[in-house]
Amino acid sequence: MLFDSHCHFTDEGFDDCREELAEKIRSSELKFIADIGTDLETSRKAVAAAEKYEFCYAVVGWHPSEVGRLTDDLLAQTLELYKHPKVVAVGEIGLDYHWEDNPHRGLQQQWLRELLLQAARLGAPVCVHTRDADGDTFDILKELALGKTKVLMHCYSGSAELARQYVKLGAKISIAGPVTYKNARKTVETIQAVDLSDLLIETDSPYLAPVPLRGKQNTPLNVEYVARKIAEIKGISYEEVAEATFRNACEFYGINI
Repeated sequence: MLFDSHCHFTDEGFDDCREELAEKIRSSELKFIADIGTDLETSRKAVAAAEKYEFCYAVVGWHPSEVGRLTDDLLAQTLELYKHPKVVAVGEIGLDYHWEDNPHRGLQQQWLRELLLQAARLGAPVCVHTRDADGDTFDILKELALGKTKVLMHCYSGSAELARQYVKLGAKISIAGPVTYKNARKTVETIQAVDLSDLLIETDSPYLAPVPLRGKQNTPLNVEYVARKIAEIKGISYEEVAEATFRNACEFYGINI
């Protein structure tokens, strides 16, 4: 069985094919997906999908690109969704310094700290996005010393050494489709350095389609390519990777099977 630990199943890119995709998921090895919110509206859509589709769980939060619109009231409404039994984490939260028109770094850092503290108060796992912000993301996670809060580094693209440091903090590392790309040296080194017990797999679909589908719309079904690439890198069977990452995701999200 497979678990896509991070996708955007309610993204508008799937509006014309979501039911067809749901039927394909039901007849595949893909047992569960985590549908990720990036603001209040998308978080609500993720909850609605989790209610409708038995294979779907929801994660609610605010992407760093969106926190320029975030207020205390919107945050409270978003975190209220965590009470739903199929909401399993807070996310996607983090820092993104890649785009110049993103909210300024100080504001992103302010809201990341607040979201992490609120998640800790709720006892919620967190799914963390970091792009061109590895140092600040790591420092904030270390600074807050969140204790028992479970942290997932989504679509990890940093160095193997930094991945080791995240694991020492208690975080898990999630690998996505770019591991199949020719320029994926750092991600390959991360997979070699991190124990299978600390790895999850994801698609981040509809984005980041893996080889041989690069350039096309990605779907949660393609998480299989990620598992197969990890198996190749570690020199173990696909079945071992699928089983371990499925178990790791269920444990991270608190899903009993």
